[in-house]
Amino acid sequence: MERVGFLLDMDGVLYRGNEVIPGAEGFLRELRERSIPYLFLTNNSQRTQRDVVHKLAKLGIPAREEEVFTCAMATARFLAHQQPGGTAYVIGESGLVNALHGEGFTIADDEVDYVVVGEGRTLTFEMVEKGTRLVDKGARLIATNMDTTCPTEAGIRPGCGAIVSMIERATQRGAFSVGKPSPVMMRAARTQLGLRTDETIMVGDTMYTDILGGVQMGYRTVLVLSGHTTRSAADLFAFRPDLICESLAEIPREFFLTERAA
Repeated sequence: MERVGFLLDMDGVLYRGNEVIPGAEGFLRELRERSIPYLFLTNNSQRTQRDVVHKLAKLGIPAREEEVFTCAMATARFLAHQQPGGTAYVIGESGLVNALHGEGFTIADDEVDYVVVGEGRTLTFEMVEKGTRLVDKGARLIATNMDTTCPTEAGIRPGCGAIVSMIERATQRGAFSVGKPSPVMMRAARTQLGLRTDETIMVGDTMYTDILGGVQMGYRTVLVLSGHTTRSAADLFAFRPDLICESLAEIPREFFLTERAA
């Protein structure tokens, strides 16, 4: 059987709010039984791997920390490669701070190498002001992702992209984004699974992050309609996924369970 592995978005693919999407756990169980590797991929920088595993466990989805890859982790690894032992002012929450600490970065309030922006509910305008002044003084601006909104049970709230845009407009300096659809995160996730490009399948519910990132990397892509993207909305994009399904449970097994040609 041909070797494959999955990069799986979470919100809108595995669950919506606090409800598991029907068929998601069964799909994951089949992957485990067939020893098909997978990673949970999220553009949410708030949570650590352990936090994500805890959330999934509460929903009845078993997961291990090594099966979770966040944009905070991708950002921290990228910055550690760019400037080992660097310093950062963080506009974000514990998941981002912990990821940076884990890669040897120091969090500081002045004379930093980077201003790193994530998302969260505890951010203040004073933090944005501070970040703006630091970027204006020469710090490089990094975004964990450029999602303009974050879904919540009460509706949307401003996402990392919306917060970053304030600093960009004020300083006339563009941010470098590491999360989906950036090839930085997409390549790092594939590498972590030990897969080649042609062995990687990206599954998500968002065209401009999950599917765009997969298409740009040459991965096979599956758009599931269990999140917030409709089939008619997907038709408006110039790029297309390889497959559109209602949910994980509807992905045809022949799409990834194929025999290698002799």
